[in-house]
Amino acid sequence: MKILIATGLYPPEIGGPATYTALLEKELPKHGHIVKVLPFSISRHLPRGVRHIHYFFHLLKKSKGVKIIFAQDVASVGLPALLAAKVTGKKFFVRVPGDYAWEQAAQRYGVNDTIDEFQKKTYGRNVEFLRSVQTFVTKHADVTITPSDYFKNLVTNWGVNPKKVVTIYNGVDLNIEPVEVEKPAPLTIVTAGRLVPWKGFVELVTLMEQLPSWHLVILGNGPQRSELEHVIREKKLESRVQLLGAVSREEVFGWCRIADAFVLNTHFESFSFQIVEAMAAGVPVITTNVGSLPELITSPREGLLLLPNDSKEFIEAIKSVMTDKTAWHQRVVHAQQKAQTFSIEKTVEALCLVIEEKI
Repeated sequence: MKILIATGLYPPEIGGPATYTALLEKELPKHGHIVKVLPFSISRHLPRGVRHIHYFFHLLKKSKGVKIIFAQDVASVGLPALLAAKVTGKKFFVRVPGDYAWEQAAQRYGVNDTIDEFQKKTYGRNVEFLRSVQTFVTKHADVTITPSDYFKNLVTNWGVNPKKVVTIYNGVDLNIEPVEVEKPAPLTIVTAGRLVPWKGFVELVTLMEQLPSWHLVILGNGPQRSELEHVIREKKLESRVQLLGAVSREEVFGWCRIADAFVLNTHFESFSFQIVEAMAAGVPVITTNVGSLPELITSPREGLLLLPNDSKEFIEAIKSVMTDKTAWHQRVVHAQQKAQTFSIEKTVEALCLVIEEKI
């Protein structure tokens, strides 16, 4: 069966959709499917609005002979992919990696509410327009795929038919060859992700004032980078906090292998590739009890889940990595075992079952 994947991000770009698309492109042919990929980068240089029309017409050309158009988000590629599927009579699948309206509201429109609070409120015209787009796309999809049960509940509350919503955990390629990196200090914390407000990086940097023996390495890039640089300078932490920017998955894995702790103070995750890879790398994982993370980590069996921005609890947890090594050794072993349940093979098998059922 021929499948056209419409994706907002595609390697060498980084991010969940890029990683997910690359893995599907590699693995689906092993199950007898032919995969075409159309990245949004072919249209991104054009003005807003025009770029989506441009992308829509490229989808029409690329969709010849395919049975399914599979969009990797609800906005940049989701709407034009839905329209292309309706025009050409193809089945339309959409993967919902996050709440796009909430993410944009937090980044561009000054909304400080959590994702759960966001679901219950009404906002300005721009935010509500984005919300209406993602609701329209998911309601009209033949299949909506969510990366966690937490997010499945969120999407069904948008009014999407629960029978058309399927949880398939993101596949993580755990056959990673780590890039060797040099440990910058005897006690090193590593964190990774897109530099956006809900990832809690500012609060994590601030925490370093109370952990004078520790060094923090931040991997990733994003719109909050300049703010983080300012906070690091303001608190005179330049010698103990490194912002390394976007690096390859192999390098992230290398950093996890040499770290004493992987810490993610996130306020929301639909699914975290970084957490699963950190679990597989054998590093103690300390993160938050939000979104899908309780589906990835059972606390305290495989790591510790705390409340976001709980400075006292984060400090105690980080210090416990060195003071309670026996407990952390057991957690790491359990986490490495749990990480195997999120393999790309299991993800692709689940997706193939859905394809067979719906076509």
